[in-house]
Amino acid sequence: MSTEKKCNFTSIGGQAVIEGIMMRGPKTMATAVRTPGGEITIKKSPVTSIGNKYPILKLPFIRGSVNFVEMMLTGYKTLEYSADQAGLEDETEEPSKFEIWFKNTFGDKGFSVLMTISALLGVLLALLLFIYLPTAIVSGFEFITKLQLDAFRSLIEGILRIAIFTVYVLAVSRMKEIRRTFEYHGAEHKTIFCYEQGLELTPENARKMKRLHPRCGTSFLLIAMVCGILVGSLVNFLIAPLAPPTIVRVLLKLVILPVVVGISYEVIKFAGRHDNTFTRIISAPGMWFQRLTTKEPDDSMLEVAIAALKAVLPDTPEWEGAVTQADFAEEQTEKTESAEQEQADESENETDAQ
Repeated sequence: MSTEKKCNFTSIGGQAVIEGIMMRGPKTMATAVRTPGGEITIKKSPVTSIGNKYPILKLPFIRGSVNFVEMMLTGYKTLEYSADQAGLEDETEEPSKFEIWFKNTFGDKGFSVLMTISALLGVLLALLLFIYLPTAIVSGFEFITKLQLDAFRSLIEGILRIAIFTVYVLAVSRMKEIRRTFEYHGAEHKTIFCYEQGLELTPENARKMKRLHPRCGTSFLLIAMVCGILVGSLVNFLIAPLAPPTIVRVLLKLVILPVVVGISYEVIKFAGRHDNTFTRIISAPGMWFQRLTTKEPDDSMLEVAIAALKAVLPDTPEWEGAVTQADFAEEQTEKTESAEQEQADESENETDAQ
């Protein structure tokens, strides 16, 4: 029997960036970054989607791939912005000959070009590690042992993929910059939980929240890997008589990737909007894995997350009693009026003293 808990669910989501957080609301997206000077800068932009122009792309199992591509592009842009605001572009050492050539060749666009090259290399590395390598290992094992693993091939590849991903995350988490990003990741989750609980958005309240969230991208990746095992098993069964080479198997995995992403998106979306025994079971592996990709944030990180969240809250409540942009505008007006009144009172007291 399903036991569903009564709680609020928001459509707002986000991601950690360099020294900051991007939040995406129903109509607005905002990236908040802590600058080297300690200030919080916020860049807002309207949420746009090709699905608004072509409604068919919003249909279940199709919208997942569309959303995945759009979030990849958005993530690249927000990372570029956060890197610039966090001061990574500033020169702190004597530039090398290559850096001088690069700057002279690309000019002011050099940093954007560098980010683009980094993104492309990142995609190629992901394809190599998580698609080609597991397939090549299993194919090599079959060639050496003369065994046919068709019935278990997809399962073995999936286990290898998860193992490689785990080792990769553990390795990069040892880097100081990546660990800070994981801490901002935790701040994002805590802040969204604070909002869903209907509490005032303050570091004190957010600090008490859980840092593991069922709608996290980490959970999505893990669910996608499991879905890949199931879909891959069907594909392997169909192509087994053909005994295709490794490169063909890799290409087939790329072809079925939209199917895997579409199914995974619907699963994670359902789990994020329901809290019952079934959703807690399917979310458990991803929640466990988030212990690697999220860390406990400090209050300064929670402040950045709160600033980003406040910037994307909808104009109308998502549920009864939910705070809106109007509530924060009113709160800000009251704070401004109170500060002005205090300043006027201090000036009056100084005049009386004279």
